[in-house]
Amino acid sequence: MGGESMTRTAPQSGGTGTAQAGGGRLGQRLSGLAVALGLVLFLGGFAWGAVVYRPYTVPTSSMAPTIDAGDRVLAQRVDGDDVRRGDVVVFEDKTWVTGAKVVKRVVAVGGDTVSCCTDGKLTVNGKQIDEPYLPKGSLAEIKNFGTVNVPEGRLFLLGDERQGSLDSTAHLTDAAKGTVSRDAVSARVEAVVWPWKGGLERPTGFESLGTLSRPGPLRTIELLIVAGAVLVLGGGAYGPIAGRLRRSRTRTAGPGAAGAR
Repeated sequence: MGGESMTRTAPQSGGTGTAQAGGGRLGQRLSGLAVALGLVLFLGGFAWGAVVYRPYTVPTSSMAPTIDAGDRVLAQRVDGDDVRRGDVVVFEDKTWVTGAKVVKRVVAVGGDTVSCCTDGKLTVNGKQIDEPYLPKGSLAEIKNFGTVNVPEGRLFLLGDERQGSLDSTAHLTDAAKGTVSRDAVSARVEAVVWPWKGGLERPTGFESLGTLSRPGPLRTIELLIVAGAVLVLGGGAYGPIAGRLRRSRTRTAGPGAAGAR
């Protein structure tokens, strides 16, 4: 009589293990790719910002409330020919202050006629200018300076805090009638970053006189830096999280696999 035969089936765990290993390797590759891409975006954003922007600390309150004393601003490097009415610019003029950068708002450019005030408002080329960035309750007529014809290639600048600002109105007796050469401008302020106030308000009151300056790439740079940081953190966190999940699955599946006969 033939003896009874018994066939035992080994647990079919090899395929699952191979699939898990393959999935793990793919995950590691994707994680590494995410970290590498994140570093490129993160460092590239900072490098781009360093090329395009310069930081400045504004020492006085002459631009309040737009920029308060001690505020840290980011200013885009620009050529003087790119300056438009309403821009807040950084410039240096030895007839104003020797060896120091000054921050003021451009209210008139070469060829313009600027005066103050009509119904308490600044007037440029016969148009009254709405200036919502001025301190609440203040009147532009605090700086009543009559009428100035701005020479070609030059700029007329005022502080937003008109009462205490040493701006073009403080230099009206100079040969240039308080104006500053476009070539003296080195940058255009785009945002207050410390304490954080964000981008400056668009000077829409000057739109009827011509095109306003376009915002610089600061928003795009911010997005690159944030996206890069997210990719680096997410890719770096993948390894520990995936390893913990694999160990958890192994502990859960282990007893069942050992008991199969």
